[in-house]
Amino acid sequence: MEHTDPDERWLAAVVHAAFFVLLGSSFARYLTRDQGAHTGWVVALFAAFCLLYVLGRSLAPAPRPGSPATPRHLVWLGSVSAVWVVLLVLAPSATWCAMPLLFAGLHALSPRIAVPLAAVLTALVVASQVRVADGTLNPNMVLAPPAVAAVATAVLVHLQRQGARQRVLIEDLVRTRHDLAATERRAGVLAERQRLSSEIHDTLAQGLSSQRMLLQTADRVWGTDPDAARAHVREAAGITSRSLAEARRFVHDLAPADLTGRSLPDALAALAARESGPGLTVEFRLDGDPGRLPRRLEATLLRIAQGALANVREHAAATRAAVTLTCLDDQISLDVADNGRGFDVDRPAPPTASDPGRARGHGLPAMRIRARQAGGTLAVESTPGEGSVVSAAVPLPPSPSPAPSVPHTPEEAAL
Repeated sequence: MEHTDPDERWLAAVVHAAFFVLLGSSFARYLTRDQGAHTGWVVALFAAFCLLYVLGRSLAPAPRPGSPATPRHLVWLGSVSAVWVVLLVLAPSATWCAMPLLFAGLHALSPRIAVPLAAVLTALVVASQVRVADGTLNPNMVLAPPAVAAVATAVLVHLQRQGARQRVLIEDLVRTRHDLAATERRAGVLAERQRLSSEIHDTLAQGLSSQRMLLQTADRVWGTDPDAARAHVREAAGITSRSLAEARRFVHDLAPADLTGRSLPDALAALAARESGPGLTVEFRLDGDPGRLPRRLEATLLRIAQGALANVREHAAATRAAVTLTCLDDQISLDVADNGRGFDVDRPAPPTASDPGRARGHGLPAMRIRARQAGGTLAVESTPGEGSVVSAAVPLPPSPSPAPSVPHTPEEAAL
């Protein structure tokens, strides 16, 4: 449903009221001062003029601003103008009824048509005034109507053009808003894809990689050492259970399963114990008291630790690793260090064995993205043959300031 501008309704009401006031005063003037031989015809023309105006407003309404006039409206405008011209010839009292016609024409027609129409109406008004003038010609009869018509025409044409510019600007703003909304939706989709890929890489993908290595090891030693093979299978089954819990957690709220009912230090300690095994010992160290941290910050640090330890287990060939959580006044840092083979941080990652066309190393970019989304940074220090250190530093949110204490006694207030 198309809504009418309140300003347009107000302007239309003023124009209609002006028309009926001027028509009534013109008719009263004719009856009291200008009656002649054609009184019956003049009264009929006044009635036809009023009827045409009233019917035209309902049967041939003016077009919306910026839209061309309809043929029906043009026919109405021509008919009511023709009746007014005949009425003007028989009853000069109808002169000032030209003002509503002037506004109606300027509102509905383009300036190149409306301005000549205004000039014609003004010339007819001046001619009518001069024709009925008694005695010395009053200059105001010749100069006042063109001056009033010129001012009205200039104002209405200016408003019409300004309205056209505003409509173009509004259309541009609406189109820009739609484009911006589409861009934001695309950015949100890409960010969500990146987040999900990081979640899957740090949990399910690493779990599947560990299961594969354990099952391959169990297959190799099954004939020579069945007990060790069964131990590998049991460990793979445990990893499967944890991966299943993570998958179910994705479906619900994407929060790490290790944080369910645990604090961040407890979850990191459990992670270190779980990653420790034959050939690799992982130690957790806590420096300071983290207190209550936002759940999202805890999840970010835990995921970074999971990704870093997954890289240690899969790529570093390390025998020892340490996870250190350091709590300061304004930030919290997580360090994962190992004594593995190390690597050159400036060289691109080698391709994977399963996909030679794609480079390895999705874990570090994912960890950097997590740290950056939390407002922190991630640094990697490594030298070939000397191990690696992954350090994430995230600022702590400001704690709410304590409310000022209110003195309970006059003595406390005096202090």
